[in-house]
Amino acid sequence: MTDAPAYGLWSLVLLNSLIFIIFAFSFTKPRTSRDWRSFSAFSAFIVALFVEMYGFPLTIYLISGWLVSRYPGVDFLSHDAGHLWNTLIGWKIDPHFDPLHILSNIFIFGGFILLSAAWKALYEAQHDHKLATTGPYAYVRHPQYGGFILIMLGFLFQWPTLITLVMFPILATMYVRLARREEREVSVEFGEEYRRYAVITPAFLPRLGASKELSS
Repeated sequence: MTDAPAYGLWSLVLLNSLIFIIFAFSFTKPRTSRDWRSFSAFSAFIVALFVEMYGFPLTIYLISGWLVSRYPGVDFLSHDAGHLWNTLIGWKIDPHFDPLHILSNIFIFGGFILLSAAWKALYEAQHDHKLATTGPYAYVRHPQYGGFILIMLGFLFQWPTLITLVMFPILATMYVRLARREEREVSVEFGEEYRRYAVITPAFLPRLGASKELSS
């Protein structure tokens, strides 16, 4: 009996890409050109990831010479060996249960929860023509961009590829630039109210006490 192929599973590439892209779409509801730009960049990352996870293992082929010489006897065309962090670190456990894979799941699910909560707070604020300062916005100014970054970082812990490793800093930089442009626009709309909010609320990394200071 032969083992099932680990790659060339293009139906899984399509299915998994659609699941995560549709999830992200439902949590962010892109409307503006800036929204679509950030969502499209995230979608490209997801497609690139699953193409290598289930379709064609480009990264493994490109570094196969080094991998074979460094880890003789390891079948890098098996799905488990495709979890490169597990193999490179030398853990002798199921890669789906290693510490980095568990951490990746926390980041991915946490990122989607953050996207959902941020969209709800932003929708309510826009409906009332107010500055969004509740929910995740009480702790960071750009929780949606932070959610995208968390999800991508989680996938890098789970299944690193050369393409996604290159894409990650590029996309993270793009999100920072989009956030700064968004801040300029919101500052014009809300003036001093937004400037006070920005002084006490970090852009991406929360600090304890931010929401308390805002409400005082």
